[in-house]
Amino acid sequence: MVKYLLLKHYRGGPTPVEDYPPMDQWAPDEVDAHIQYMRDFANKLQQSGEFVDERALTAEGAFVRHDGEGRPPVTDGPFAETKDLIAGWMIIDVASWDRAVELAGELSAAPGHRGRPVREWLEVRPLFSESFNATE
Repeated sequence: MVKYLLLKHYRGGPTPVEDYPPMDQWAPDEVDAHIQYMRDFANKLQQSGEFVDERALTAEGAFVRHDGEGRPPVTDGPFAETKDLIAGWMIIDVASWDRAVELAGELSAAPGHRGRPVREWLEVRPLFSESFNATE
């Protein structure tokens, strides 16, 4: 089994998706249906043993980098930031690249505005097999 990151993009990808309004312009029942689809998808993967974790991301955040001792600069632009591009992520543990791509395609079909599939681009990336977590 290999773990993959499915990175959900607001915008971007190799080609633009047809004109599709952002989620803040959807009706409340459309947002509810989208979220339910995501829950059902995660539950299905839990039952098959392919689910690891998932999170939606908030719009808050900033870029930070080391710029000398005690001076980490923080900026909120003017360049495109991940908070403008990345909606969330899911980690799956599957038998093959093909299975990861299959699941990403299914996740991309989540319903959105007027019940139409969102057809958002998902970036599929394998994770390193070793973790870089700190040890006690």
